[in-house]
Amino acid sequence: MSKRDYYEVLGVSKSSDEKTIKKAYKKLAMKYHPDRTQGDKALEEKFKEIQEAYEILTNSQKRAAYDQYGHAGVDPNRGGGAGGADFGDIFGDVFGDIFGGGRGGRSRARQGSDLRYNLEMSLEEAVRGKEVEIRVPTLAECESCHGSGAKKGSSPTTCPTCKGNGQVQMRQGFFAVQQTCPTCSGKGQIISDPCSPCRGQGRVEKTKTLSVKVPAGVDTGDRIRLSGEGEAGESGAPAGDLYVQVNIREHEIFTRDNNNLYCEVPLSFTTAALGGEIEVPTLDGKVKLKVTPETQTGKMFRLRGKGVKSVRSGSVGDLICKVEIETPVNLSSKQRALLEEFETSISGSGAKHRPKETGFFDGVKSFFDDLRS
Repeated sequence: MSKRDYYEVLGVSKSSDEKTIKKAYKKLAMKYHPDRTQGDKALEEKFKEIQEAYEILTNSQKRAAYDQYGHAGVDPNRGGGAGGADFGDIFGDVFGDIFGGGRGGRSRARQGSDLRYNLEMSLEEAVRGKEVEIRVPTLAECESCHGSGAKKGSSPTTCPTCKGNGQVQMRQGFFAVQQTCPTCSGKGQIISDPCSPCRGQGRVEKTKTLSVKVPAGVDTGDRIRLSGEGEAGESGAPAGDLYVQVNIREHEIFTRDNNNLYCEVPLSFTTAALGGEIEVPTLDGKVKLKVTPETQTGKMFRLRGKGVKSVRSGSVGDLICKVEIETPVNLSSKQRALLEEFETSISGSGAKHRPKETGFFDGVKSFFDDLRS
């Protein structure tokens, strides 16, 4: 099945910068994260597709290769760097096989695959940093044979068919065709007495526990690389890496955008009109916020340095509080009478006390007058 365009997957344009791509990824990752989709396999596959698109488009080299060559440019199975196969390798293999030359030699044991672990954290944990323990299922080097695949006390022997070269020649008249050795599959060695725990594979399935130091200030989409903690390589080859992918849970009070935090604060209409001080929450506790007189709903107040410290630059963001004026409810008869008296006292001078309301209805009147004319 053909892959979808990575830009389409994230819902961004090809000209989008890294910040836009990251913002789009965060929104989709929170929506389709496996912890939220309750085991829905189709949505899990969509989440993997989103992760793959994000990893390619936030890597400048991979993105350049993808923009130029499409999926072929970033396919690890195509070899030869950006754009797929390297023509020098192709011609070297073909003519080497036909004329018995070329690179020859036995196949190299493959390095272990990289792994990814999805780590979900609270906003507080991400802002302050934390050391966490994770359990990762992987293929680990067999402790009995140390990755050789041979039973303890024995060792692999040179393949008698290819004499350790990993390739054999078959002559057909004038031509000598070089092929991978069918006996050892190109390894140059065979295991006569395989190791029992790993059945001669040199690797066993294992769940290992790792301690991960998550630096303060990480955000959804950030990755922590643990070198050599991926799958063990074949026949003692180096292990791959483990990438811990961070996902921040939604917070009941704060919304994060890069290093800034946002929150909505309810405000009584008397404080909004007269001004005063209110307490607002921060990640370090409550602080006083001075409200200016005649504050309107939706106004933003900025508390500098009360946001998140950047994990890269060390700069600290701000906390932006958006006030929402609350209409009083469950009024007593006395309170209602007081409000009615207040309303009467300002009703004769609407433009002075309610400029927005007056301007709006004047505009509506003008609109309908124009329709009639």
